[in-house]
Amino acid sequence: MRATVKWVDGVMFLGESGSGHSVVMDGAPEQGGRNLGVRPMEMILLGLGGCASFDVMSMLQKGRQQVVDCRAEIKAERVDAVPAVFSKIHLHFVVTGVDLKESQVRRAVELSAEKYCSASIMLEAAGVEMSHCFTIESAH
Repeated sequence: MRATVKWVDGVMFLGESGSGHSVVMDGAPEQGGRNLGVRPMEMILLGLGGCASFDVMSMLQKGRQQVVDCRAEIKAERVDAVPAVFSKIHLHFVVTGVDLKESQVRRAVELSAEKYCSASIMLEAAGVEMSHCFTIESAH
């Protein structure tokens, strides 16, 4: 994989992925930014949520579950020091569908956390306390 991050001005940067997609990153005004983009540390959380959601949805679809919505709500804590690394991250999956089997949703979340989500496993290996849970909502 490859990526390029190009300085625009102030604390604004343009990230370009190897697959040809771009994203703007910027800082808060008190850090010299103009709040015109996602913060770099927020990008880590978004990547984590995307990685884990990809796994969960893939497994649920393979299990023929009728999912109509899935979102990962992510809460993170950072240490009060420099560098302000993440100390804890919690992912709460809210899965909405028709006649969803709790056992399949549980297994998908567990397998993502323990075996498949590269981002989650990498963060945990770096010392971040990771936790996961889920809620099932009926689409009826």
